[in-house]
Amino acid sequence: MGLLSIFKRRRTFDHGIYPVEHKELTADRPIRRLPFAPELVIPLAQHKGAPAIPLVSVGQEVVRGEPIARADGFVSVPMHAPATGVIRAIALSPTADGPKTQAIFLKVYEAASQEVLYDLERDLDAMGPDEIVAAVQDAGLVGLGGAAFPSHVKMRPPSGRVIETVIVNGCECEPYLTCDHRIMLEQTDALIRGIRLALKATGAKQAIIGVEDNKLDAVAHLRARLSKDLPISAEAVETKYPQGAEKMLIKSLLGKEVPVGGLPADVGVAVYNVGTLAQMGDLLPQGRGLIERVVTVSGPAVDHPGNFLVPIGTPLRFLLEQVGLGDRAGEVILGGPMMGMAVASLDVPVTKAVSGVVALEREDPDLARRKVYPCIKCAECLKACPVSLNPSMLGELALARQYERMADAFHLDQCFECGCCAYVCPSNIPLTQYFRIAKSINRDQKRLKGNG
Repeated sequence: MGLLSIFKRRRTFDHGIYPVEHKELTADRPIRRLPFAPELVIPLAQHKGAPAIPLVSVGQEVVRGEPIARADGFVSVPMHAPATGVIRAIALSPTADGPKTQAIFLKVYEAASQEVLYDLERDLDAMGPDEIVAAVQDAGLVGLGGAAFPSHVKMRPPSGRVIETVIVNGCECEPYLTCDHRIMLEQTDALIRGIRLALKATGAKQAIIGVEDNKLDAVAHLRARLSKDLPISAEAVETKYPQGAEKMLIKSLLGKEVPVGGLPADVGVAVYNVGTLAQMGDLLPQGRGLIERVVTVSGPAVDHPGNFLVPIGTPLRFLLEQVGLGDRAGEVILGGPMMGMAVASLDVPVTKAVSGVVALEREDPDLARRKVYPCIKCAECLKACPVSLNPSMLGELALARQYERMADAFHLDQCFECGCCAYVCPSNIPLTQYFRIAKSINRDQKRLKGNG
Protein backbone atom coordinates (compact mmCIF):
# COMPACT_ATOMS: atom_id res chain seq x y z
CA MET A 1 0.00 0.00 0.00
CA GLY A 2 1.49 3.36 -0.99
CA LEU A 3 2.22 6.22 1.35
CA LEU A 4 -0.37 8.42 -0.38
CA SER A 5 -3.19 6.02 0.45
CA ILE A 6 -2.10 5.99 4.09
CA PHE A 7 -2.15 9.79 4.15
CA LYS A 8 -5.67 10.02 2.74
CA ARG A 9 -7.15 7.99 5.59
CA ARG A 10 -5.88 10.17 8.40
CA ARG A 11 -8.12 10.78 11.40
CA THR A 12 -8.17 13.53 13.99
CA PHE A 13 -9.98 15.31 16.83
CA ASP A 14 -11.55 18.76 17.21
CA HIS A 15 -9.51 21.89 17.93
CA GLY A 16 -5.76 21.69 18.65
CA ILE A 17 -2.86 23.55 17.04
CA TYR A 18 -0.06 23.12 14.50
CA PRO A 19 3.24 24.16 16.10
CA VAL A 20 6.48 24.15 14.11
CA GLU A 21 7.77 20.58 14.42
CA HIS A 22 11.61 20.89 14.31
CA LYS A 23 11.77 17.09 14.00
CA GLU A 24 14.14 17.22 11.04
CA LEU A 25 17.00 17.77 13.50
CA THR A 26 16.87 14.17 14.76
CA ALA A 27 14.26 12.16 12.81
CA ASP A 28 16.94 10.44 10.71
CA ARG A 29 19.40 9.97 13.57
CA PRO A 30 19.58 6.28 14.65
CA ILE A 31 19.61 5.47 18.36
CA ARG A 32 23.14 5.54 19.83
CA ARG A 33 24.43 4.58 23.26
CA LEU A 34 26.21 7.26 25.28
CA PRO A 35 29.02 6.67 27.84
CA PHE A 36 28.14 6.11 31.48
CA ALA A 37 28.36 9.10 33.79
CA PRO A 38 30.79 8.75 36.74
CA GLU A 39 27.82 8.87 39.12
CA LEU A 40 24.13 8.12 38.59
CA VAL A 41 21.30 9.55 40.68
CA ILE A 42 18.23 7.31 40.87
CA PRO A 43 15.22 9.07 42.49
CA LEU A 44 12.88 6.78 44.42
CA ALA A 45 9.86 8.79 43.22
CA GLN A 46 10.04 8.90 39.43
CA HIS A 47 6.58 7.49 38.80
CA LYS A 48 2.99 8.17 39.81
CA GLY A 49 2.08 6.53 43.11
CA ALA A 50 4.14 5.66 46.17
CA PRO A 51 7.94 6.07 45.99
CA ALA A 52 10.04 2.92 45.98
CA ILE A 53 11.73 1.75 49.18
CA PRO A 54 15.53 1.24 49.17
CA LEU A 55 16.85 -2.33 49.32
CA VAL A 56 20.51 -1.26 49.49
CA SER A 57 22.75 0.50 51.98
CA VAL A 58 25.63 2.95 51.64
CA GLY A 59 28.84 1.19 50.64
CA GLN A 60 27.06 -1.80 49.09
CA GLU A 61 28.26 -3.00 45.70
CA VAL A 62 25.61 -3.70 43.06
CA VAL A 63 25.66 -5.13 39.55
CA ARG A 64 23.89 -3.71 36.53
CA GLY A 65 20.22 -4.72 36.54
CA GLU A 66 20.08 -5.63 40.24
CA PRO A 67 16.99 -4.43 42.17
CA ILE A 68 17.99 -1.55 44.45
CA ALA A 69 14.53 -0.43 45.63
CA ARG A 70 11.24 -2.30 45.97
CA ALA A 71 7.72 -1.19 45.10
CA ASP A 72 5.67 0.20 47.98
CA GLY A 73 2.30 -1.35 47.17
CA PHE A 74 0.40 -1.94 43.92
CA VAL A 75 0.60 1.63 42.57
CA SER A 76 4.38 1.73 42.75
CA VAL A 77 7.34 0.18 40.93
CA PRO A 78 10.83 -0.99 41.88
CA MET A 79 14.15 0.52 40.79
CA HIS A 80 17.12 -1.34 39.34
CA ALA A 81 20.81 -0.49 39.18
CA PRO A 82 21.52 1.19 35.82
CA ALA A 83 25.23 0.31 36.16
CA THR A 84 27.65 -1.83 38.13
CA GLY A 85 29.12 0.17 40.98
CA VAL A 86 28.84 1.05 44.65
CA ILE A 87 26.15 2.93 46.57
CA ARG A 88 27.73 6.23 47.64
CA ALA A 89 24.72 7.75 49.40
CA ILE A 90 20.97 7.68 49.90
CA ALA A 91 20.05 11.33 50.20
CA LEU A 92 17.97 14.20 48.83
CA SER A 93 18.44 15.17 45.18
CA PRO A 94 17.10 18.12 43.13
CA THR A 95 14.15 17.52 40.80
CA ALA A 96 12.82 19.32 37.75
CA ASP A 97 9.64 20.44 39.52
CA GLY A 98 11.37 22.04 42.51
CA PRO A 99 11.29 20.07 45.77
CA LYS A 100 14.16 17.72 46.49
CA THR A 101 13.40 14.02 46.68
CA GLN A 102 15.08 10.97 48.15
CA ALA A 103 17.47 9.28 45.72
CA ILE A 104 20.12 6.58 45.52
CA PHE A 105 23.56 7.85 44.44
CA LEU A 106 25.46 5.17 42.53
CA LYS A 107 29.18 5.58 41.85
CA VAL A 108 29.87 3.75 38.57
CA TYR A 109 32.85 1.39 38.30
CA GLU A 110 34.80 2.69 35.31
CA ALA A 111 36.57 -0.62 34.65
CA ALA A 112 33.35 -2.71 34.66
CA SER A 113 32.05 -4.17 31.40
CA GLN A 114 28.54 -2.91 32.32
CA GLU A 115 27.02 -6.14 31.10
CA VAL A 116 23.59 -6.81 32.61
CA LEU A 117 24.33 -9.47 35.22
CA TYR A 118 20.95 -9.78 36.86
CA ASP A 119 18.14 -11.49 34.96
CA LEU A 120 15.67 -14.37 35.10
CA GLU A 121 14.51 -15.77 31.77
CA ARG A 122 10.78 -16.40 31.43
CA ASP A 123 8.60 -18.51 29.14
CA LEU A 124 6.08 -15.90 28.03
CA ASP A 125 3.81 -18.43 26.34
CA ALA A 126 3.32 -20.21 29.66
CA MET A 127 2.48 -17.03 31.58
CA GLY A 128 -1.09 -16.13 32.40
CA PRO A 129 -2.51 -12.57 32.64
CA ASP A 130 -1.83 -12.23 36.37
CA GLU A 131 1.75 -13.43 35.94
CA ILE A 132 2.31 -10.89 33.16
CA VAL A 133 0.96 -8.09 35.34
CA ALA A 134 3.29 -9.10 38.18
CA ALA A 135 6.24 -9.33 35.77
CA VAL A 136 5.53 -5.86 34.37
CA GLN A 137 5.58 -4.41 37.88
CA ASP A 138 8.75 -6.33 38.74
CA ALA A 139 10.40 -4.78 35.66
CA GLY A 140 9.68 -1.29 37.01
CA LEU A 141 7.85 -0.29 33.84
CA VAL A 142 6.00 3.03 33.69
CA GLY A 143 4.58 5.15 30.89
CA LEU A 144 7.64 6.30 28.95
CA GLY A 145 5.75 8.96 27.02
CA GLY A 146 6.11 11.28 29.99
CA ALA A 147 3.20 10.40 32.30
CA ALA A 148 5.23 7.75 34.20
CA PHE A 149 2.07 5.96 35.37
CA PRO A 150 2.88 2.37 36.44
CA SER A 151 2.19 0.22 33.38
CA HIS A 152 0.88 -2.83 35.25
CA VAL A 153 -1.92 -0.80 36.86
CA LYS A 154 -3.48 -0.14 33.45
CA MET A 155 -3.64 -3.89 32.92
CA ARG A 156 -6.03 -4.18 35.85
CA PRO A 157 -8.95 -1.83 35.07
CA PRO A 158 -11.45 -0.78 37.76
CA SER A 159 -14.17 -3.26 38.69
CA GLY A 160 -16.86 -3.50 36.03
CA ARG A 161 -14.63 -2.22 33.23
CA VAL A 162 -13.55 -4.47 30.36
CA ILE A 163 -10.65 -3.60 28.07
CA GLU A 164 -11.61 -4.26 24.46
CA THR A 165 -8.88 -2.30 22.65
CA VAL A 166 -5.24 -1.56 23.36
CA ILE A 167 -4.17 1.70 21.72
CA VAL A 168 -0.45 2.01 21.11
CA ASN A 169 0.54 5.66 21.13
CA GLY A 170 3.13 6.40 18.46
CA CYS A 171 1.98 9.95 17.74
CA GLU A 172 4.85 11.81 19.40
CA CYS A 173 3.15 15.15 18.77
CA GLU A 174 5.59 17.31 20.78
CA PRO A 175 7.98 19.41 18.67
CA TYR A 176 11.62 18.26 18.51
CA LEU A 177 10.99 14.75 19.92
CA THR A 178 11.69 11.75 17.67
CA CYS A 179 12.64 8.94 20.07
CA ASP A 180 9.32 7.11 19.54
CA HIS A 181 9.75 7.44 15.77
CA ARG A 182 13.14 5.73 15.98
CA ILE A 183 11.82 3.05 18.34
CA MET A 184 9.10 2.11 15.85
CA LEU A 185 11.71 1.81 13.09
CA GLU A 186 14.53 0.18 15.06
CA GLN A 187 12.86 -1.84 17.85
CA THR A 188 9.92 -3.22 15.90
CA ASP A 189 10.17 -6.84 17.07
CA ALA A 190 10.31 -5.83 20.74
CA LEU A 191 7.35 -3.50 20.20
CA ILE A 192 5.22 -6.24 18.65
CA ARG A 193 6.12 -8.64 21.51
CA GLY A 194 5.11 -5.94 23.99
CA ILE A 195 1.78 -5.41 22.24
CA ARG A 196 1.05 -9.14 22.35
CA LEU A 197 1.81 -9.18 26.08
CA ALA A 198 -0.51 -6.20 26.66
CA LEU A 199 -3.28 -7.95 24.70
CA LYS A 200 -2.88 -11.13 26.73
CA ALA A 201 -2.75 -9.34 30.07
CA THR A 202 -5.77 -7.09 29.43
CA GLY A 203 -7.85 -9.60 27.46
CA ALA A 204 -8.36 -7.01 24.71
CA LYS A 205 -9.46 -8.27 21.31
CA GLN A 206 -7.43 -5.83 19.22
CA ALA A 207 -4.59 -3.33 19.26
CA ILE A 208 -4.26 -0.22 17.12
CA ILE A 209 -0.96 1.62 16.70
CA GLY A 210 -1.74 5.32 16.13
CA VAL A 211 0.99 7.28 14.35
CA GLU A 212 0.92 10.89 13.16
CA ASP A 213 1.19 11.24 9.40
CA ASN A 214 4.51 13.06 9.60
CA LYS A 215 5.93 9.57 10.27
CA LEU A 216 4.44 7.66 7.36
CA ASP A 217 7.65 5.66 7.01
CA ALA A 218 6.93 4.20 10.46
CA VAL A 219 3.34 3.34 9.48
CA ALA A 220 4.51 1.56 6.33
CA HIS A 221 7.31 -0.21 8.22
CA LEU A 222 4.96 -1.45 10.95
CA ARG A 223 2.35 -2.64 8.47
CA ALA A 224 4.99 -4.62 6.61
CA ARG A 225 6.06 -6.34 9.86
CA LEU A 226 2.60 -7.15 11.23
CA SER A 227 1.46 -10.67 10.32
CA LYS A 228 -2.14 -11.12 9.21
CA ASP A 229 -2.92 -13.51 12.06
CA LEU A 230 -2.28 -10.79 14.67
CA PRO A 231 -5.18 -8.53 15.75
CA ILE A 232 -2.87 -5.52 15.45
CA SER A 233 -3.14 -2.66 12.95
CA ALA A 234 -1.20 0.53 12.31
CA GLU A 235 -3.21 3.66 11.48
CA ALA A 236 -2.15 7.14 10.43
CA VAL A 237 -3.74 10.12 12.17
CA GLU A 238 -3.42 13.79 11.37
CA THR A 239 -0.30 15.57 12.55
CA LYS A 240 -1.80 17.97 15.05
CA TYR A 241 -0.99 18.83 18.64
CA PRO A 242 -1.95 17.29 21.12
CA GLN A 243 -2.83 14.21 19.06
CA GLY A 244 -0.78 12.06 21.45
CA ALA A 245 -2.96 12.85 24.47
CA GLU A 246 -4.93 9.75 25.50
CA LYS A 247 -8.38 11.25 25.10
CA MET A 248 -7.54 12.85 21.75
CA LEU A 249 -6.08 9.66 20.30
CA ILE A 250 -9.04 7.57 21.48
CA LYS A 251 -11.35 10.06 19.76
CA SER A 252 -9.30 10.01 16.57
CA LEU A 253 -8.96 6.23 16.26
CA LEU A 254 -12.23 4.96 17.72
CA GLY A 255 -14.59 7.93 17.69
CA LYS A 256 -15.19 7.40 21.41
CA GLU A 257 -15.14 10.15 24.04
CA VAL A 258 -13.84 9.48 27.52
CA PRO A 259 -16.43 10.89 29.95
CA VAL A 260 -15.60 13.95 32.03
CA GLY A 261 -13.62 12.80 35.04
CA GLY A 262 -13.35 9.32 33.56
CA LEU A 263 -10.57 7.02 32.41
CA PRO A 264 -9.88 5.31 29.06
CA ALA A 265 -11.05 2.08 30.72
CA ASP A 266 -14.55 3.63 30.89
CA VAL A 267 -14.76 3.26 27.10
CA GLY A 268 -12.99 -0.11 27.03
CA VAL A 269 -9.51 1.17 26.16
CA ALA A 270 -5.99 0.97 27.58
CA VAL A 271 -3.37 3.29 26.08
CA TYR A 272 0.38 2.59 26.10
CA ASN A 273 3.29 4.50 24.62
CA VAL A 274 5.32 2.67 21.96
CA GLY A 275 8.48 3.05 24.06
CA THR A 276 6.76 1.41 27.04
CA LEU A 277 5.64 -1.60 25.03
CA ALA A 278 8.99 -1.95 23.28
CA GLN A 279 10.67 -2.11 26.69
CA MET A 280 8.03 -4.59 27.84
CA GLY A 281 8.75 -6.82 24.87
CA ASP A 282 12.49 -6.58 25.46
CA LEU A 283 12.69 -6.90 29.26
CA LEU A 284 10.03 -9.45 30.20
CA PRO A 285 11.44 -12.44 28.26
CA GLN A 286 14.78 -11.89 30.02
CA GLY A 287 13.31 -11.08 33.41
CA ARG A 288 15.14 -7.76 33.56
CA GLY A 289 14.29 -4.35 34.98
CA LEU A 290 14.10 -0.95 33.31
CA ILE A 291 17.56 0.63 33.61
CA GLU A 292 17.79 2.83 30.50
CA ARG A 293 15.58 4.54 27.95
CA VAL A 294 15.76 6.28 24.59
CA VAL A 295 15.91 10.09 24.89
CA THR A 296 15.85 12.73 22.15
CA VAL A 297 18.38 15.48 22.84
CA SER A 298 17.73 18.40 20.50
CA GLY A 299 17.20 22.11 20.12
CA PRO A 300 19.11 25.02 18.55
CA ALA A 301 21.60 25.15 21.43
CA VAL A 302 22.70 21.51 20.95
CA ASP A 303 25.73 20.94 18.73
CA HIS A 304 25.10 17.25 17.98
CA PRO A 305 21.39 16.47 18.41
CA GLY A 306 20.21 12.89 18.24
CA ASN A 307 18.43 9.97 19.87
CA PHE A 308 20.39 8.30 22.62
CA LEU A 309 20.09 5.26 24.88
CA VAL A 310 20.63 6.83 28.30
CA PRO A 311 21.00 5.08 31.69
CA ILE A 312 18.34 6.12 34.20
CA GLY A 313 19.91 8.54 36.65
CA THR A 314 22.32 10.21 34.21
CA PRO A 315 22.76 13.87 35.28
CA LEU A 316 21.65 16.38 32.65
CA ARG A 317 24.99 18.15 32.87
CA PHE A 318 26.85 15.00 31.78
CA LEU A 319 24.33 14.23 29.03
CA LEU A 320 24.58 17.72 27.54
CA GLU A 321 28.37 17.64 27.70
CA GLN A 322 28.30 14.59 25.43
CA VAL A 323 26.22 16.31 22.74
CA GLY A 324 27.80 19.76 23.04
CA LEU A 325 26.02 22.61 24.81
CA GLY A 326 27.60 26.03 24.43
CA ASP A 327 27.21 29.22 26.45
CA ARG A 328 24.39 30.27 24.12
CA ALA A 329 21.86 28.00 25.88
CA GLY A 330 19.09 30.01 27.49
CA GLU A 331 16.75 27.29 28.72
CA VAL A 332 16.84 23.50 29.05
CA ILE A 333 13.52 21.69 28.98
CA LEU A 334 12.78 18.14 30.09
CA GLY A 335 10.30 16.65 27.62
CA GLY A 336 8.99 18.71 24.72
CA PRO A 337 8.59 22.49 24.63
CA MET A 338 4.79 22.33 24.89
CA MET A 339 4.30 20.25 28.05
CA GLY A 340 7.88 19.93 29.25
CA MET A 341 9.39 21.63 32.26
CA ALA A 342 12.35 24.01 32.28
CA VAL A 343 15.02 22.99 34.77
CA ALA A 344 16.75 25.33 37.18
CA SER A 345 19.71 22.99 37.69
CA LEU A 346 21.63 20.70 35.34
CA ASP A 347 22.22 18.38 38.30
CA VAL A 348 18.70 16.99 37.73
CA PRO A 349 18.93 13.37 36.52
CA VAL A 350 17.24 11.66 33.59
CA THR A 351 14.32 9.65 34.97
CA LYS A 352 11.97 7.09 33.45
CA ALA A 353 9.62 9.95 32.51
CA VAL A 354 12.15 11.92 30.43
CA SER A 355 11.52 11.37 26.71
CA GLY A 356 13.46 14.41 25.55
CA VAL A 357 15.86 17.17 26.50
CA VAL A 358 15.45 20.37 24.48
CA ALA A 359 17.94 23.23 24.78
CA LEU A 360 16.83 26.63 23.44
CA GLU A 361 19.10 29.56 22.71
CA ARG A 362 18.85 32.87 24.56
CA GLU A 363 17.72 34.68 21.41
CA ASP A 364 15.28 31.92 20.47
CA PRO A 365 11.85 33.38 19.58
CA ASP A 366 10.20 30.99 22.03
CA LEU A 367 12.20 32.61 24.84
CA ALA A 368 11.72 36.15 23.55
CA ARG A 369 7.91 36.03 23.88
CA ARG A 370 7.98 36.93 27.54
CA LYS A 371 6.25 40.31 27.91
CA VAL A 372 2.65 39.75 29.00
CA TYR A 373 -0.22 42.00 27.83
CA PRO A 374 -3.88 42.12 28.95
CA CYS A 375 -6.32 39.66 27.41
CA ILE A 376 -7.93 41.12 24.26
CA LYS A 377 -10.86 38.64 24.21
CA CYS A 378 -9.86 37.26 20.80
CA ALA A 379 -11.10 33.73 21.68
CA GLU A 380 -8.09 32.06 20.04
CA CYS A 381 -7.56 30.01 23.20
CA LEU A 382 -11.14 28.71 23.05
CA LYS A 383 -10.62 27.61 19.45
CA ALA A 384 -7.41 25.81 20.36
CA CYS A 385 -8.41 24.02 23.57
CA PRO A 386 -8.80 20.30 22.74
CA VAL A 387 -11.16 19.69 25.67
CA SER A 388 -13.34 22.76 24.96
CA LEU A 389 -12.60 24.74 28.11
CA ASN A 390 -12.62 28.54 28.40
CA PRO A 391 -8.93 29.33 29.08
CA SER A 392 -9.56 33.09 28.92
CA MET A 393 -12.06 33.00 31.77
CA LEU A 394 -9.90 30.56 33.73
CA GLY A 395 -6.98 32.95 33.34
CA GLU A 396 -8.98 35.88 34.69
CA LEU A 397 -10.15 33.81 37.66
CA ALA A 398 -6.56 32.75 38.33
CA LEU A 399 -5.46 36.40 38.46
CA ALA A 400 -8.32 37.05 40.89
CA ARG A 401 -7.20 34.02 42.93
CA GLN A 402 -10.61 32.41 42.62
CA TYR A 403 -9.07 28.96 42.39
CA GLU A 404 -12.00 26.95 43.75
CA ARG A 405 -14.39 28.60 41.29
CA MET A 406 -12.02 27.67 38.45
CA ALA A 407 -12.54 24.02 39.37
CA ASP A 408 -16.20 24.09 40.42
CA ALA A 409 -17.67 26.27 37.66
CA PHE A 410 -15.16 26.06 34.80
CA HIS A 411 -13.83 22.49 35.00
CA LEU A 412 -10.19 23.30 35.67
CA ASP A 413 -9.46 19.68 36.51
CA GLN A 414 -10.23 18.67 32.91
CA CYS A 415 -7.23 20.69 31.73
CA PHE A 416 -4.26 18.38 31.10
CA GLU A 417 -1.87 21.31 30.64
CA CYS A 418 -1.14 20.74 26.94
CA GLY A 419 -0.18 24.40 26.47
CA CYS A 420 -2.32 25.06 23.36
CA CYS A 421 -3.95 28.13 24.92
CA ALA A 422 -0.66 29.74 25.92
CA TYR A 423 0.84 28.95 22.50
CA VAL A 424 -1.85 30.82 20.54
CA CYS A 425 -2.33 33.72 22.96
CA PRO A 426 -1.31 36.98 21.22
CA SER A 427 -0.96 38.63 24.62
CA ASN A 428 1.64 36.04 25.74
CA ILE A 429 -0.38 35.23 28.86
CA PRO A 430 1.19 32.16 30.55
CA LEU A 431 -2.16 30.44 30.95
CA THR A 432 -0.79 26.94 31.46
CA GLN A 433 1.41 28.13 34.33
CA TYR A 434 -1.60 29.86 35.90
CA PHE A 435 -3.57 26.62 35.72
CA ARG A 436 -0.77 24.53 37.23
CA ILE A 437 -0.54 26.92 40.17
CA ALA A 438 -4.32 26.91 40.64
CA LYS A 439 -4.46 23.11 40.63
CA SER A 440 -1.62 22.91 43.12
CA ILE A 441 -3.31 25.37 45.49
CA ASN A 442 -6.63 23.50 45.22
CA ARG A 443 -4.90 20.21 46.03
CA ASP A 444 -3.22 21.77 49.05
CA GLN A 445 -6.53 23.21 50.26
CA LYS A 446 -8.25 19.83 49.96
CA ARG A 447 -5.41 18.20 51.85
CA LEU A 448 -5.67 20.77 54.64
CA LYS A 449 -9.44 20.33 54.86
CA GLY A 450 -9.00 16.57 54.98
CA ASN A 451 -6.57 16.88 57.88
CA GLY A 452 -8.73 19.41 59.64
